Amino acid sequence: MSILDGWRFCPRCAAELADAGDHLHCPGCGYDAWPGAVPGTQALLVQDGRVMLGRRAIEPGRGKWDIPGGFLGEDEHPLDGLKREFLEETGLEIEPTAFLGFWIEDYLDGRKILCLTWLARRVGGEERLDELDELRWFAPGELPAPEEYAFPTFAEILSVWREQHA
Repeated sequence: MSILDGWRFCPRCAAELADAGDHLHCPGCGYDAWPGAVPGTQALLVQDGRVMLGRRAIEPGRGKWDIPGGFLGEDEHPLDGLKREFLEETGLEIEPTAFLGFWIEDYLDGRKILCLTWLARRVGGEERLDELDELRWFAPGELPAPEEYAFPTFAEILSVWREQHA
């Protein structure tokens, strides 16, 4: 499934799009639409050997455990976006301490998210919830079961963190 599935008309000139194999092409104005992962950023906030997760208040994954973060603005640096999203979702100010890795996550409507994932420490702020219903701290041996995560890649991400902190 691709984010371009179902696209029939050019978003610029409304001409019918042509299948060009790995992308769509508009013969009217020359526009090319390429499917690609949407950039997102998230962080495992670590304190006293525990990691903070949030319970999602919205879909997708409502009621399941989430790693706080979100989508980047078009010209936003990933670390700036990470700090902004974390503050918006949790009320907490963070400082990234290490890059943990990147994962490709299936999202909604055929979108793929390129999730840039950091470890972080708290530097300020007061807990408040926006897109989350709850914040909770977990020790490596107390993490939720994989089926309780909002997205499948979280099991691997948290496994990498647990292995580094075992």
